[in-house]
Amino acid sequence: MKQSTLSEVKSAVTPRATLLVIGVVALQLLFVVSYVGALHEPKLKDVAFGVVAPPAAVEQTVQRLDELPGSPLDPRVLPDEASARKQIENRDIDGALVVRPGGTTDTLLVASGGGRTLSVALNSLTGDVLGAQGRTARMVDVAPASSHDFNGLSSFYLVVGLCVGGYLCASILAISTGARPANPTRAATRLGTMVLVALAGGLGGAIIVGPILGALPGSVWALWGLGALIVFAVGAATLALQGLFGVIGIGLAILLIVIMGNPSAGGAFPAPMLPPFWEAIGPALPPGAGTWAARSISYFGGTSMTSSLLVLSAWAVVGVAVTMLAAVLRQRRATESGSPGVAP
Repeated sequence: MKQSTLSEVKSAVTPRATLLVIGVVALQLLFVVSYVGALHEPKLKDVAFGVVAPPAAVEQTVQRLDELPGSPLDPRVLPDEASARKQIENRDIDGALVVRPGGTTDTLLVASGGGRTLSVALNSLTGDVLGAQGRTARMVDVAPASSHDFNGLSSFYLVVGLCVGGYLCASILAISTGARPANPTRAATRLGTMVLVALAGGLGGAIIVGPILGALPGSVWALWGLGALIVFAVGAATLALQGLFGVIGIGLAILLIVIMGNPSAGGAFPAPMLPPFWEAIGPALPPGAGTWAARSISYFGGTSMTSSLLVLSAWAVVGVAVTMLAAVLRQRRATESGSPGVAP
């Protein structure tokens, strides 16, 4: 009896199952490394920052800000307050200091819609710098986050939910009918399913954060379009990874979207507060591109979205192309070997 049970256990623990378990443990540890590594010690680094000051004081002010320890700011001279406001609204800079020579109180322009944490950090930093000179700063929010959007995180949470929907739908298709579609027709069917899921998920997300909860003030139509693009891009990318690597592709999708994408998305801490590696990869991954675009729609009048939309579109187009190509090659191999194919 014991020998029979032992043999059954040995037969159940196949090399493939062992590798999958090892992969799960690796993803688990990478999850801890990524989130803790990216978010445990946020610091301002080379934040695009405008300076408006009289000619006699502007050079000295810029030099003082540029020489701060750790290089938290990347100051640049602007001609007037109107230009500073315009650049913040266009998301070209993250804040600006307007020096008022007639008194001891200057003006700090910020945009909490782009991330309240960054606005608070800029306020603290400039307060320390000005305090050493016997001056203070009055903070003015050029693009304030909604009062129902705590810390400006609703855009990030919306995008995370949409990304989850994208890779979960693609994963369910793999689990229910086989990770690799046997032919292009079945691959196209999965992609068509993702289109329907993307349209429904994008609309549902836009309605929830807009009319139902009032968390984001942006256009429901624009958020719907963005949401549908995010879901489809992530879903198509997951289908492509599954077409290339089988069920392992699900793990790779989680690696890219969750483990690498979420910490670098600029949600909890905007990009200028992240370590260099995470700041660099964030805009190229769906969570980062989606979060930037969602904030632009909600608080910046839809400005500065082109690069983010191109990134999401690239993920969608490449995902579709790779999914279809993998199915064509799979069908060709099956035909050449005389096999009727495998799971649909």
